Amino acid sequence: MAKKFRISDIKPIITNLAQTSHYQVIFGGLPSNLLEYLSIKNITQFFIVENAGLLCYNAYLPTSSYATRTIDGNITGIQENFALARLYDDITLEFYIDSDYKTLIFLETWMEYISSGSNYNPNTRFPTIQQNNDGYFIKLQYPNKYKSDMTRIIKFDRDYNKEVEYTFRGLFPYSITPIQVTYNQSDILKLSVTFKYDRYIFGKSYSLNYFNANQNNNEPNTIETSNNSFRIPRTGQSLGVPAGVGFISGDNLIPSPGNPVYDIAGRPISN
Repeated sequence: MAKKFRISDIKPIITNLAQTSHYQVIFGGLPSNLLEYLSIKNITQFFIVENAGLLCYNAYLPTSSYATRTIDGNITGIQENFALARLYDDITLEFYIDSDYKTLIFLETWMEYISSGSNYNPNTRFPTIQQNNDGYFIKLQYPNKYKSDMTRIIKFDRDYNKEVEYTFRGLFPYSITPIQVTYNQSDILKLSVTFKYDRYIFGKSYSLNYFNANQNNNEPNTIETSNNSFRIPRTGQSLGVPAGVGFISGDNLIPSPGNPVYDIAGRPISN
């Protein structure tokens, strides 16, 4: 039987929906070799971290799927499917191009560096071959020299009350779509880039987040344990009592062995 709802029951839900226009793109974790190559083009780390993401006017939150394997015969008349590998879809970011063309230079240079092994390799004993040389050829850099491991997309709303974060591992630009220029009515010059990556982490992933136990969208100061219990660090060391860690399960607060739990007044809680 369908459950009946009043308008007053539904209104708090449908009036509290996330909006598409509040997000931030932050490029980070670029290898030092790539940063050095970009600096030759006057693309600074400040521009990469602070400005490049702000010029991203359209982004897509990443998704994934599973490659599956079908098994016949384990159960009579039943065809079973099992996950075989997790597949991560490419993401496309669209940028405004600033009047100094730094957005275009940044992304084109990143693409150029990936295949610059013949004309840019400062640590090799072999001579470099300039791009205007007839003998120029493509030689790819090693992946750890061009992949970004800390590029992030942060989705939030105008009240900044809640956010979700995606951190990309092994990200690099895969293709740049042709950019149209025309004698027709002027418009803002735009750039669309598709990125490949190895995987993404859904939720905060800094070492500080793991220390505070709020990584991967965990609630702050709450760490999941087995049997539907939660380990909660005791706060209030200013009360002058030892630090303790307890477990909460249902309505019971259970002190862990050797680590008493105290209430807010500093009194020990016994099970």
